[in-house]
Amino acid sequence: MLANLAFTTPLLLAALIALPILWWLLRAVPPAPIRRRFPGIALLLGLNDDETQTDTTPWWLLLLRILAVAAFIIGFAGPVLNPEENRPGFGPLLIAMDGSWASARDWPARTARVEELLAEAAREGRPAALVNLSEPPAGDLTFQTADTVAASLPGVSPRAWEPGQAALDWTERMGSDGFETVWFSDGIERGSRAELLAAFEAQGNLTVIETPRPVFALTPARFEDGRIALDVLRSPASGAREVTISAMGPDPNGVEQELATATASFGLTDARAEIMLDLPTELRNRVNRFEVQGSRSAGAVTLTDDALKRREVGLLSGRNDQEAQDLLSPLYYLNKALVPTADLIEGSLEDMLLASPDVLILADIATVSGTDRDALLDWIDEGGMLVRFAGPRTAAADIESNDPLMPVRLRAGGRSVGGAMSWGEPKSLRAFTRDSPFFGLEIPDDVQVTSQVVAQPDPELAERTVASLADGTPLVTRQDVGAGQIILFHVTANAEWSTLPLSGLFVQMLERLAISTRPAEISAEDLAGTTWVPEDILDAFGTVRDAGNLAGIAGEDLAEGPLGPDLPPGLYAGEDRRIALNVLGPDSELAPTVWPAGTRVEGITVAQETPLMGALLTFALALLFIDILASLALSGKLRGAATTAVVLAAFALPQAADAQQEDARAIEATSEVVLAYVQTGDRQVDQVSDQGLRGLSLSLFRRTSVEPADPIAVDLESDELSFYPMLYWPVTETQPTPSPAAYAKLNRYLRTGGMILFDTRDGNIGGFGSSTPQGRKLQALAAPLDIPALEPIPQDHVLTRTFYLLQDFPGRFTSRDIWVEAAPADAEEIDGLPFRDLNDGVTPVLIGGNDWAAAWARDERGNPRYPVGRGFGGERQREMAIRFGVNVVMHVLTGNYKSDQVHVPALLERLGN
Repeated sequence: MLANLAFTTPLLLAALIALPILWWLLRAVPPAPIRRRFPGIALLLGLNDDETQTDTTPWWLLLLRILAVAAFIIGFAGPVLNPEENRPGFGPLLIAMDGSWASARDWPARTARVEELLAEAAREGRPAALVNLSEPPAGDLTFQTADTVAASLPGVSPRAWEPGQAALDWTERMGSDGFETVWFSDGIERGSRAELLAAFEAQGNLTVIETPRPVFALTPARFEDGRIALDVLRSPASGAREVTISAMGPDPNGVEQELATATASFGLTDARAEIMLDLPTELRNRVNRFEVQGSRSAGAVTLTDDALKRREVGLLSGRNDQEAQDLLSPLYYLNKALVPTADLIEGSLEDMLLASPDVLILADIATVSGTDRDALLDWIDEGGMLVRFAGPRTAAADIESNDPLMPVRLRAGGRSVGGAMSWGEPKSLRAFTRDSPFFGLEIPDDVQVTSQVVAQPDPELAERTVASLADGTPLVTRQDVGAGQIILFHVTANAEWSTLPLSGLFVQMLERLAISTRPAEISAEDLAGTTWVPEDILDAFGTVRDAGNLAGIAGEDLAEGPLGPDLPPGLYAGEDRRIALNVLGPDSELAPTVWPAGTRVEGITVAQETPLMGALLTFALALLFIDILASLALSGKLRGAATTAVVLAAFALPQAADAQQEDARAIEATSEVVLAYVQTGDRQVDQVSDQGLRGLSLSLFRRTSVEPADPIAVDLESDELSFYPMLYWPVTETQPTPSPAAYAKLNRYLRTGGMILFDTRDGNIGGFGSSTPQGRKLQALAAPLDIPALEPIPQDHVLTRTFYLLQDFPGRFTSRDIWVEAAPADAEEIDGLPFRDLNDGVTPVLIGGNDWAAAWARDERGNPRYPVGRGFGGERQREMAIRFGVNVVMHVLTGNYKSDQVHVPALLERLGN
């Protein structure tokens, strides 16, 4: 080998020694002739010889011939660029993969390299083992044949957490027999690396494989000065760069959309960049996650929970606060507790109900009557939370025993437990029971109750009590009403009857009731004694998946436990709120790995081995061809016509090659059914189109008699369109507008029976022709096209029954707004059946925005590439999207066969039999 160049037959290079000899031989000339005077030579003066011959070979021609000979010698020596280095291996081979979320961004490249290592081990007869350090096996290290390990490779996938103590514990079970280790690092520095490195080096040779590509991650979102703040991390910190952060969430129709974007800018050496988002409350409350565009990993996604969703809380007092001092105001302490974490609404009860708040707090309002009571009950029944605080007015009022706005019946007059006319000393709070939402909260010693309203004894009183005094008297009671609930604090909202509003326990109780959101990170003390059930979990690739039947998690583990198989990142639900557990915390850092000197580190991708023999021999032949032309020119035998022929032949070669390539493309497109898509110039969109049509072709092959070939990308400017029955055209905001020549081809294509499926990929959130960027771009693209009148697809359109019976046409989105060619004015039902006679052909255009390609897309193993919906409902939506795609292709290939009335009697007869 010479650097990145090797030779299969290096001994042939010895022939290069003969080149100087060859140079000397070619430079040799005959001996100079003897000069003799001959008088008859005068007869030859003035004559011209048609052929001339130089007495010596020109140096440049000689150099050309030497280069040709050298190229032949080197070519036959078998040069290879970037040859695979065959390192002799001895003994078993362990392939250890970090397998963390940071490995997900280039997981296909990692598995491809593992396949190469296992194939090499199989050729050498070496046993092998494959271990994911993020989820190591429970047993000891076991080596198997390399082929057996390679067969299990498709089942190995990264995890949404990092190698931790479990990986260190597993290294103690590796034994001491010795083996070679290839360690696939994710490039992130962590405390366990040094111990793992020492354990692997103790067994034998170690090679580390990692990529220099940067890793991007997000810290949890937080509130700062009324705006959402996020930190974007990267490792390694090299070079100035910008990344785009997307806020994702459902639109008003429930379809997940990109709600907002922001750009984070990194300096040359910045490892952290901060972004700020200023969103309206309604939009902010719909955000369910933030993600780094173009980065597929769990670390590049941060989920949001109730800490980000500020609730709207309505406050109403039975006393005129303007006449009271601040500290005596029933709403003073509530305002102080809720302003940092909730959006407060004040006004009349009627006005607040029109604003549809999440929580409504009534401070010392004894009764609500008339239409306000009915409206309030309806609001609670639909999911509202009514929180009531007692007070002098409540204690003095004659409240009905069956008041529907009270969770329990109250005694008249209240109870005083401190002072000269009291029943005893001030009472403290009893520890919260396990079934209370306040369970686990620490009760300060200085919380004392001096007065309260007392509940009437009732068989349901104990069940509705969620907090009580030391003597067992109910302090907080609660009752579920429809989808909502009514909560009563039997003390005032100010410090008049108790010291509860003066303590931190008051804010914690409001948080537990989901009236306010937690302003800081969760702690084990806050969640002590609670159980949290996972709703959604985050996989290593940053995809949110349904948690299924995963077991609940104790609050202490949720707050402090490390991420792992038993505690995956995701969204966890408690009794009254949800907590997002993300891969990174607010203080997390990303640092690149630093390997000790002497550690062998390689990249994941290996340069492909390229044989150079053919190129060198072709180069040598080209030099000989030039030598022939030069020799003819020097001898005067190369004249006009011959020169023209040679030059034309030289220029015709590449043109002939291009024509041959175009012919091959035409043969490929016409010999089989081929689905085609329009290139947009956006690599990611074009990749989704290719994957989607491949998945649809696979479904057609399995379900119908159509056997499509691989899909083809079409360039409207240069490719012929008539070969393809349909074109899938995804609309992007930035794609270039076709030229007039391209539009002429498109119009000819539409007039001769072709169909274009336009997909704006925006879920039709604003309807056809909306103001979305894709909708405006579609209008601009379609304006020069010869498109007939369109109409929303009718229920009896042939597309609804071409192969499957359909009424909805979902993709990644579920809108039914699809537009087709309008039916003729005289279209009628036939024999009472909804069969139409639509132009005896195919609708030339089909327009929608459900992103069908993403729903059709499959990977090499036939698994869906992109998520659609959630759980079983999402897979059902994907199946309906595939059925729609099958119907479209069958419609294109069969026309209005299903609408042909000739077949109606036969069909009816068959149905009758």
